[in-house]
Amino acid sequence: MTATTESTKRKLSLLQLAEELGNVSKACQIMGYRRDTFYEVRRTFQVGGVAALVEQKRGPKSPHPNRAAPEIEEQILALCLERPTYGAQRIANELRLQSVDVSPSGVRGVWLRHELATRHQRLLRLETHAQDDTVALSDEQIRLLERHSCEFRMRHVEVSAPGELLNQDTFYWGTLKRVGKIYVQVVVDAFCSLAFAKVYTSTMPITAAELLYDRVLPVLRRPGRAGAGRADRQWPRVPRSGRATSLRAAARAARHRASPHQDPQPADQRLRRTHEPHAAG
Repeated sequence: MTATTESTKRKLSLLQLAEELGNVSKACQIMGYRRDTFYEVRRTFQVGGVAALVEQKRGPKSPHPNRAAPEIEEQILALCLERPTYGAQRIANELRLQSVDVSPSGVRGVWLRHELATRHQRLLRLETHAQDDTVALSDEQIRLLERHSCEFRMRHVEVSAPGELLNQDTFYWGTLKRVGKIYVQVVVDAFCSLAFAKVYTSTMPITAAELLYDRVLPVLRRPGRAGAGRADRQWPRVPRSGRATSLRAAARAARHRASPHQDPQPADQRLRRTHEPHAAG
């Protein structure tokens, strides 16, 4: 049995309440129905049961007789994929040149059924089609996508060697009990998509520099790796003297600095203590 709608449930409740009270007028007053409506509902229920009380969806039960044929609809969608900025009138004119008789309103009806009523939606469909399937976009399609989509315009980054261009960002990871908020610093090499990450309890800018000098540069400066000399030229080395004022020391101090709402113990000890199993009492 299918789930009944709210209106059907109210009608059934009306019939049940009238039977329990033995008073049709009082039941109709409580449920907010008129007496003639009650008698109509009861007659419908006696004839067809619960299924007869379900309100039928209004409108035509079959496709409209003037609806475009499936083969014409496919041609409209194909042409919209090729020319996403054309309007309904121009699409109809182009199809009429191919001996396809369709009106601009018929083209718009196809767009509405497929959620392509706006130029932006048709361009998104073209972009999704280019990402999902291996298709060769024409120069005009590429120009349209680059003009309307900044993400498509910046899809390629020209990088010639590892370490030439790095993308870095900070993300909120979550909250741990007795530790506080956890953040992760991520660095991605644009040449080979090699990623580096490190977890911190602070979003201070010094943590971003600490990740570069602690995780990224040792890999990029590794002997025998292509582009190692380039990384050395781009990133200055931190002198070993004066560790108290170095980036690592500053980052370590920021990472272990206790806030008024945190445990004064270091973060690594708090994490270890949080994940240790409780001793049996």
